[in-house]
Amino acid sequence: MTTRDITHLRVENLDEAPVMTLGDICRACTVHAEWIVELIDEGIITPEGRHREQWRFYGGSLHRVRTVQRLQRDLGVNLAGAALALELLEELNDLRRRLGDRG
Repeated sequence: MTTRDITHLRVENLDEAPVMTLGDICRACTVHAEWIVELIDEGIITPEGRHREQWRFYGGSLHRVRTVQRLQRDLGVNLAGAALALELLEELNDLRRRLGDRG
């Protein structure tokens, strides 16, 4: 799968099944595999598969990686801070969704 292929996949499909390899996600985000492993170690993303060669990532992982990149680039946030920020952003989005459902 090429970077071009990844950017043209529908978001709904990306979240349903693990479709990206470690190489795919690295190419899509222009990062080294070691950095992705750090995100996994920090609990920011979780691959499917036991061994590195078998890892597959959901589309949500791509979104999370890109969000961490922006947090680090724009705000200088470390990985632990990025993990917390992602958690808070997801909670905020969930609350907004719930409020929207009531309206």
